[in-house]
Amino acid sequence: MPALLDTTPCPSPRWLPEGHSQTIFAALFARHHHASFVRERVDTPDGDFIDLDWTAPGLVPAAAAASGARLPDPLPQPTDNALVLFHGLEGSSQSPYAQAITQYFRSRGWSVVIPHFRGCSGEPNRLPRAYHSGDSKEIGFMLDTVRSRLPDARWHAVGVSLGGNALLKHLGEVGTAASWLTAAAGISAPVDLMAGGSTLGTGFVNRQVYTQMFLRTLKTKTLQKSQMFPGTIDILRVANARDLYEFDDAYTAPVHGFTGVTDYWTRASSKPVLGGIAVPTLVLNARNDPFLPGRYLPGTHEASSQVLLHQPAQGGHVGFSSGRFPGNLSWLPQRIATYFRTGA
Repeated sequence: MPALLDTTPCPSPRWLPEGHSQTIFAALFARHHHASFVRERVDTPDGDFIDLDWTAPGLVPAAAAASGARLPDPLPQPTDNALVLFHGLEGSSQSPYAQAITQYFRSRGWSVVIPHFRGCSGEPNRLPRAYHSGDSKEIGFMLDTVRSRLPDARWHAVGVSLGGNALLKHLGEVGTAASWLTAAAGISAPVDLMAGGSTLGTGFVNRQVYTQMFLRTLKTKTLQKSQMFPGTIDILRVANARDLYEFDDAYTAPVHGFTGVTDYWTRASSKPVLGGIAVPTLVLNARNDPFLPGRYLPGTHEASSQVLLHQPAQGGHVGFSSGRFPGNLSWLPQRIATYFRTGA
């Protein structure tokens, strides 16, 4: 059976009339609650590390920081429900959407953990590699790690933007092996990386606002990494990259085993494997998303019957602000929670 399609609108304010304003305002100005975390560092099988930020009943971040303590094992008050949240490109547990989602579920008694992709937790990782949009193997390691901390919880997974594509790709590849998850959600996931990358390379706002924002930190991290690993990175090409196509072709693709950016964007996209998803999964994409316009979104015939494609006309890229000025980010976590509770 094909996936189901939901076109119920997101209640975007009239003062945010289109995709760019909805995207930028949510990222910079919309109100949200703030969550605090206790950090756990986990070594990876290849000699690197990932940092996981936890919040759960009984965890007191301030006290843990003062004592230098790390995550207790086991957690002091294991909860019935747990959420793992994968952030987007150059995001972290401090990103506004991550804070809003975390606070919503934590206030309802859930344990929440945000694994940071390599190099995104505030400290350089140990290897020449970093992370990429199709890193489904890394997603699998992160999922296994957090599950081992709360093996009896009802686990749910959310991925946002890049993290959403990587999560959906993992779910599509492993099928029923992910059935221990109660439900999942991919939010504003660029499921067609070729289309999304090309879109970000065209138009003034895409090139001069979004692309430059990403390149600013990506280039800095990569050039610092080149000093740690001399001769492994084409410094000149990275420094001169004008868009994500050129950056990914110079660094992301070769360092992660792809022959070039076309090979990377093609093989890392989750859209071709949505039909293999066996876990109830919400795939939420606004049709006016400036990173991946509606014409590139999957149709019901491209996803399994376990998938609900929610494609509202408005919302932007991880925007979904609502309410009177200055707006808030409450609609997105509520939408996720509704799906987790009802499957619709």
